This record gives sequence, structure tokens and C-alpha cells, in this order.
Amino acid sequence: MDELAVLRALHRPGVIVDVGAHDGALTVPLAGLPGARVVAFEPLPPAFARLRAAVAGLAVELRPQALGVGPGRLWLEAPVIGGILREQWASVAKDYAAIAAADPRVERIERWEVEVIALDSLGLSDVTAMKLDAEGAEEEVLRGAEATLRRCRPVLTVEIEERHRAGSTVAVPAFLAGLGYRGFFELDGAWRGIEEFDPATMQVASVSPASFEASDPYVFVFAFLPEEGIREGGLRLP
Repeated sequence: MDELAVLRALHRPGVIVDVGAHDGALTVPLAGLPGARVVAFEPLPPAFARLRAAVAGLAVELRPQALGVGPGRLWLEAPVIGGILREQWASVAKDYAAIAAADPRVERIERWEVEVIALDSLGLSDVTAMKLDAEGAEEEVLRGAEATLRRCRPVLTVEIEERHRAGSTVAVPAFLAGLGYRGFFELDGAWRGIEEFDPATMQVASVSPASFEASDPYVFVFAFLPEEGIREGGLRLP
């Protein structure tokens, strides 16, 4: 699924929350949408430095915190493989000690202590969209954003992977369904309801960041739309 195409098609002026902005590959084009202001979260220090440079002069508020259910501090960890820090695997949720013990290709784990806040603590009143890539911490991020989701009813794109957290492809959609959201994924050029998603055939991959084999198809990006927007015909996937 092309997250940017979905967010462009469903765009309404307001705040776009980019969770896991990394170095700004989506942050920059999202900031260029009409009437958009992006609040971008990226707790990984080397990625945050590149993100700051990428968004200079744009309508982007940068946040170096991780998002979760409430205030605190957590260890953000990322693996080193072949001498390269695999930033895209940085997570506050994964058990990298166990993964490294099971796979000697994981040479070491880099760690950073990061601040955690709940999105609800910001009191945002005009959130129209949210992109979420939290490497296994999706449910905590969404629980910490529950009041914002209920108040603003933004469109969501969420990366959910069993290899990052077992059971997450069930738990995250169930939580959002309780808030009146319906999930969708794209496969073979067609949109399907999330009830058709089968992780046993559509999302098979190793938990180790040193293993690159994956099932074909490998579906991991989902769109969630508020039920009332679908009923009223105002929200249509591209």
C-alpha cells in the first residue's frame, strides 16, 4: 500500500501526526499538502538529526520523543548487522537481547534512553491524519492517543507486523474497532476489509532483522477510517 497516496487522497487541512518519521521520507511531502501542519515524532538520535535538516523551513513541528500510553522513559534499541546500524528496526518494544542470542548475525545492540509521552498530552484539536510506524509499539501509541482519536477522528495508516509483536495484527485492529474505525488493506490492486487478512499466508517473516526472506504477498500497511466518514461517503480510498 502506498501510504502517501492514501494520505493525499484523504487529505483534509489540519494537523498530520507522523509517528516514526525517521529521516523525513513521508514528512516532507506531507508538509506540502494544502493547509497541512505536520507534528513529526522520531526518537532515534541519528535519524532525528537528518530529519531536522530535511524539514528546515517547512511547516513541521519536530518531536524527539517516543509515543506511548503515558509519560516515562524507555530504552530504544536497534541492531547492528554487518557493521551497519539497522535504524529501520529501532524499537522500544522488541526483545533484542533474545533475538541476538538466537541469531549470531546480530552483532550487537545499540541503545538510547528516550522520553515517552502520550499524544493526548499535547491536546491537539485539529488532527486529520496520522501515520504510525512504531516497530511493535503500535497499540501503546494508539492507547495514548485515544482521546485524540475520539475527538478528531483522523484517518490512520498503520504498519503492523507479527514479526515485531506477535498478535498485533489482531490486537491493534480490535482496539481501533472499539473506537469506531474500520480497517482495510490493499492486495493485487484491490482494497479489502481487514477481516480478510490472514497473517499465516500474507505476513510470514523471521523476527530476526538479519533474515530478509518474507512471504509473497507480504501485507503490513493498513488504513483505518472512521465508520461515520465511510457511511457519509466523505472518505474513499484511492
